[in-house]
Amino acid sequence: MDEALLRRLTPSVLTVLVRRGADFAAAEDAVQDALVEAVRVWPADPPRDAKGWLVTVAWRKFLDATRADTARRRREDRLDEEPAPGPAPAVDDTLQLYFLCAHPSLTPSSAVALTLRAVGGLTTRQIAQAYLVPEATMAQRISRAKRTVSGVRFDRPGDVATVLRVLYLVFNEGYSGDVDLAAEAIRLTRQLAAVIDHPEVAGLLALMLLHHARRTARTAPDGSLVPLAEQDRGRWDTGAIAEGVEILQAALARDRLGEYQAQAAVAALHADAPTAEETDWVQIVEWYDELARLTDSPVVRLNRAVAVGEADGPRAGLAALAALEDSLPRHTAVAAYLHERDGDLTTAARLYTEAARKATDLAERDHLTRQAARLNTRLRH
Repeated sequence: MDEALLRRLTPSVLTVLVRRGADFAAAEDAVQDALVEAVRVWPADPPRDAKGWLVTVAWRKFLDATRADTARRRREDRLDEEPAPGPAPAVDDTLQLYFLCAHPSLTPSSAVALTLRAVGGLTTRQIAQAYLVPEATMAQRISRAKRTVSGVRFDRPGDVATVLRVLYLVFNEGYSGDVDLAAEAIRLTRQLAAVIDHPEVAGLLALMLLHHARRTARTAPDGSLVPLAEQDRGRWDTGAIAEGVEILQAALARDRLGEYQAQAAVAALHADAPTAEETDWVQIVEWYDELARLTDSPVVRLNRAVAVGEADGPRAGLAALAALEDSLPRHTAVAAYLHERDGDLTTAARLYTEAARKATDLAERDHLTRQAARLNTRLRH
C-alpha cells in the first residue's frame, strides 16, 4: 500500500467533492472513508486509475451520508450525479485547496488550523504544538472552523498571508517532526511564487530552501540530533543555499520587509559562515530585532536570547532570557546551554535534565539527556 500516494491524492479528491457542492466537513469525512476503503481493497485489487477510484468512492460515500440525513434530502437532486467515467484529470489541486480553506468566513488562525488538519495531514497534537496551545483547545478550534464552513460554498478564496502561514507550519513539521512534508511544502511554495509576485512569498521560499539545505547534516547515522555548530558543513546542499540566497536578495531589494524575509536572512547568515566560529552573530541579533518588531513572537525573542549570548556573551543572553516566560517551549534548554557557556556546569546539567523531561520530540529528548549525562560525567571527574 502506497501511503505517500494516498496522502498526495487526498487534496485533489477533496477539491473535486467541494467543487461538486459538498460542504467541507462532509467532504472531508467522505474522503477519509474512501481512504479507509482503499487501504482495505487496494492490496488485493489495485486500481488502474487511483485518483479516479478515490473520487468515485468518496462521492458515493458522500451521497450515502447525505441521503441518510433527512434535513438534506431536498438537495439530493443536485447531488445524485455521479462523476463522469474514465480517468480523472491529472491536475494538482493542492495549492488551490489551501486557498479555499483560507475562507473569508474564518479567522486566520482557524483557517490555518483547518488547512493543516484537512490538507496538510498533520494531527491535532502537532498543530497544537506549533501554536503553543493545549491539544484540547486546538481540537475545539478545528471543530468550530468545520462548523463555520459547513454549508458554505467555497467560491471566495482566502488571502495569501494565511496560505503562507499554513505552508510555513507544514514545512516546519515536515522538517523537524514525524511526518515528512517539507519537500511538499517547498513544491507548493514554488508554485505559489510562480503565480504571485510578492516579496514574502519569495522570502518564504528562500527560508525553506536555506533550512532544507542543512537537513541531511542535522542528524547522525544513529538518528541523533547534531546541533548547528557541530554539523558537517560539507554535507550542506550548496545549490539550494545559492538559490535561496539569490531569491532572498531579490526580495529584500524590493524594500518591503516581512517576517519570512527576515527569518531567511538569519538562515542565510548561518549558511554563509564557513565555520560556526565565523558566524556573524551581531548581524543575526539585528535581524532578530527586526523579527521581534514584525511579529512580537516569544519564540523569536527566545532565539534572540541565544544569538545575544553568542554575540555579547552568555550572561547577556541569560539577561535577555530572564525577560521571557519560563513556560515557553525550549526555554529551559536555552537556559541550560547559556549556563554551560557561562561555566555553571551544575546548573546546566540540572536544566538539561529538566528540559529533557519537557521535550515532546524523541530525538530532542535524547539529545538533551545526552547533554545532561555529558556534564554530569565531567562534574564527577
